Amino acid sequence: MQQESLFANQNNDDNTPLANRVRPTTLEDFVGQQHLIGAGKILRDIIDQDKIPSLIFWGPPGVGKTTLAEIIAKKTKANFITFSAVTSGINDIKKVMKEAEMNREMGQKTIVFIDEIHRFNKAQQDAFLPFVEKGSITLIGATTENPSFEINSALLSRCKVFVLKSLTKDDLIELLKKVLANPKSFPDLTVKIAPDTLEFIAAYANGDARSALNTLEMAVINSETTDKVAKVNLEDVRQLLNTKSLRYDKNGEEHYNIISALHKSMRNSDTDAAIYWVTRMLDGGEDPLYIARRLVRFASEDIGLADTNALNVAINTFQACQFLGMPECNVHLVECVIYLSVAPKSNASYKALLHAQKDVKKYGNLPVPLQIRNAPTKLMKDLGYGKNYQLAHDSKDKLTDMQTVPPEIKGTKYYVPTEQGKERLFKQRLEYINQWHQQHDNDSK
Repeated sequence: MQQESLFANQNNDDNTPLANRVRPTTLEDFVGQQHLIGAGKILRDIIDQDKIPSLIFWGPPGVGKTTLAEIIAKKTKANFITFSAVTSGINDIKKVMKEAEMNREMGQKTIVFIDEIHRFNKAQQDAFLPFVEKGSITLIGATTENPSFEINSALLSRCKVFVLKSLTKDDLIELLKKVLANPKSFPDLTVKIAPDTLEFIAAYANGDARSALNTLEMAVINSETTDKVAKVNLEDVRQLLNTKSLRYDKNGEEHYNIISALHKSMRNSDTDAAIYWVTRMLDGGEDPLYIARRLVRFASEDIGLADTNALNVAINTFQACQFLGMPECNVHLVECVIYLSVAPKSNASYKALLHAQKDVKKYGNLPVPLQIRNAPTKLMKDLGYGKNYQLAHDSKDKLTDMQTVPPEIKGTKYYVPTEQGKERLFKQRLEYINQWHQQHDNDSK
């Protein structure tokens, strides 16, 4: 195994990704995570004082875990070694650990950085444990997964866990501005980009610095460049991000025209038209399972809770098609089409989904409120997981005033039931729940 320096291949070569060309080398240049590296914060202090314990950086992709490890590497007086979970075997680990032990006896510290430490299996993690215990090495691991579940408890107990947060939109805008001002970013090129375009890129990145930088680089590469001036405009970036590969149409346009006709005929409760279109598809040799899948989708998208049996009929039809195949299953498909056509219609569930999807894109990765997070480990309990949780089953009305959504979307109504079919019963129940909350939520204030 060849142990490469953490800083290998980090030069100003044009082929090096932008994220690597502009990676911060000091805490002053680092963007975000002020709760850890702000003035007087514990991580800032231990880095400045070069008193690095074994650490685990836990956070989503693109928030600075590897960059913080590199900053530590530059400030520490220790040897700095990186490991790959993919290429490093037990023997490789033991060999380097023995060298670290010899260095320790000579007064030289060794820091070992493991990116994506959750990919190391139990045996690989165990190989580090005795050397961490003896102080032969200081371990720094980076992970996107919960260390309570992915890292051996013995190793985890000897590491200080730091939780890194997704970058805010303002963080990413600040980062993009710094990058554009950095001469290493786009050598011999002046980039002209409006503030609203930077804001759009930051919002699209959804807390991930690497995604923001990759988008910026792609936008510059694909921009109109004249006299070494690259002009990046908002519409070009929108087009770049919204470009999707076209679906392969194996049976021609008519294939999609007819499935559309079937779907819209059932939605319009035009039973005879729906029967005609499904028969056309079967006669044309369409895969019955494809039709059955579309019927399953229709049952929830266009009928939903107005007829809670519609999905059962569609699923049973799909299973019948799997069991029998053509031509025997044709009657099952027609029977299902008739049922779905005459059933009461409601797209309230589908509209609720669309509304929620807009908020997911708008707000990004909102954190789950601590009170409704599970806390099966001591680390998670110490972080406040599950504190003040209220079990609905313990209350008389099986309802509580506990908040179960992030504050940014508190009070948002996604599901608005109709009066169609059985959905009126869901509407009545929902109205009761809302009235209960209006009374008890006010009483709790």
